[in-house]
Amino acid sequence: MKRILLAAAALAACIGALAQTRIPLLDRVPGQRVSCNYTYSLSKDGGPFTEVTTGKLEVEDNAFRLDALGLRIISDGTTRWTLDLEAREAVVETVEKEDIALNPSLLVSHYADYAEDLVVNASGKDFLDVTLSLDASTRARFYLKDIVFEERKGKSDFSLDEKSLPQDYLITDLR
Repeated sequence: MKRILLAAAALAACIGALAQTRIPLLDRVPGQRVSCNYTYSLSKDGGPFTEVTTGKLEVEDNAFRLDALGLRIISDGTTRWTLDLEAREAVVETVEKEDIALNPSLLVSHYADYAEDLVVNASGKDFLDVTLSLDASTRARFYLKDIVFEERKGKSDFSLDEKSLPQDYLITDLR
């Protein structure tokens, strides 16, 4: 469960970092399917960036799929499935509208609503490098690369039938 919360917080911070300022690249997000690879790292007390995490994110409207830290998090905007691929566990939860920390698609689609502590280090056609101050002593750096914009395909890719999981999965349904 600690890995699940860490991955969700890292992703939310990653997408939240993008929410801090007008970024022309992300102004293209509404009405599109967006996918990217990302690297997330932390710096404490001005030290080097460490605790590097890499992952893949795909977002369409309020739905998303995230792969990082051995977890796959899928949400259709109503339900969120968090799969721990190594432990063979799944947690199923209802997505609340105000649940921005665990629903990064809300932050992507409304990134201009959030504005503080963001430095855009570099931005290109298919990458974005930003640093965010999380608190007085902690900075997070997010490097999004291979950003691809596609036409919307619908939410069927962002849904999971728990019955399709192998029988040895432990499923915790919190809905």
